[in-house]
Amino acid sequence: SHMHHMSCIGAPLQKTPLFDFHKQHGGKMVGFAGWSMPVQYKDSHIVSHMHTREHCSIFDVSHMLQTKVHGRDRVKFMESLVVADIAELKDNQGTLSLFTNEKGGIIDDLIVTKTDQGYLYVVSNAGCAEKDSFLMKARLSECKAAGLDVDLEFLEEALIAVQGPAMSRVLQKGMKEDLSKLTFMTSTLSTVFGVQNCRITRCGYTGEDGVEISVPRSRVVELTEKLLKDSEVKLAGLGARDSLRLEAGLCLYGNDIDETTTPVEATLVWTIGKRRRQTKDFPGADIIVPQIKAKTARKRIGLVSTGPPVRQHTPILSPDGKVIGEVTSGCPSPCLKKNVAMGYVDAAFAKNGTAIQVEVRKKAVPAVVTKMPFVPTNYYSG
Repeated sequence: SHMHHMSCIGAPLQKTPLFDFHKQHGGKMVGFAGWSMPVQYKDSHIVSHMHTREHCSIFDVSHMLQTKVHGRDRVKFMESLVVADIAELKDNQGTLSLFTNEKGGIIDDLIVTKTDQGYLYVVSNAGCAEKDSFLMKARLSECKAAGLDVDLEFLEEALIAVQGPAMSRVLQKGMKEDLSKLTFMTSTLSTVFGVQNCRITRCGYTGEDGVEISVPRSRVVELTEKLLKDSEVKLAGLGARDSLRLEAGLCLYGNDIDETTTPVEATLVWTIGKRRRQTKDFPGADIIVPQIKAKTARKRIGLVSTGPPVRQHTPILSPDGKVIGEVTSGCPSPCLKKNVAMGYVDAAFAKNGTAIQVEVRKKAVPAVVTKMPFVPTNYYSG
């Protein structure tokens, strides 16, 4: 399901600060969004997936774009690009949001954290890094021309995700701060295992309790090695990352959401701030806000099937065999021992429990529209 992001032949792949470390640890490197990334290590993708659910894994996510937005008008600047109500966030609280375009399409998904340090901390997708930075720089010029006080800083820090039920036990050993006070989608600056100036955000892409740690490039190998000293911690690659996020019902940009899907079609209405629906002052609001009430012709759904694997671009059929949509992501679920997938269908078929079909190798296979997440999430809410 990473085919969409596989890099063009010939383009030199970028390397994260952990590149050599991955190779030393048996990482099988593949091109992803222009970067050389480990798809798996010595363990199979399934073993690695289950290890994350039961214990704890480290994922290198240094390819993602990390940005700081400074200045008195930083919230106003960010709200001119995204659908979230950032003003209402508490200090050190973050939210999933969307960059939207004037047509109501999704330019990227991102996490915005309102730190107590005088800046917003933004993490967006590697595959959209060029587009996102161009978008932010263009808006920055407009805002500065209008006399607003705002500045951008693109970070060179590495980023690792530490995910799974053992994360807090493992990480607490290397921190003075009480991790039980760091709840889901909150963030703090800390020294971790002696590595200063780390930003720890309690979030991730697995459905498990976890953190993402932004760490100075020069010390990311050291921190990763210290975390791996705990026997419950292993490295995990893109293969496990994809099946974990799919079981958790989380979208992959470029597969499940893109510039042709609106937040309403993608069932991401919850990301649109209540106040923002009233003020309608984000890009594409004139198209997106009316869709909330009027409903859309198609909807993103989850589905479960047995038998042959269901992959991206698999046609989704009505019970009488008409094409009603298409799968955008799918994989065999290691936890459920069934196929899980998400995709878009005609709204008439979007209700959970609806019996539908998927066309695999020219054969219609029964499937059921299923509520996501497919596997219950274990986020830590305190």
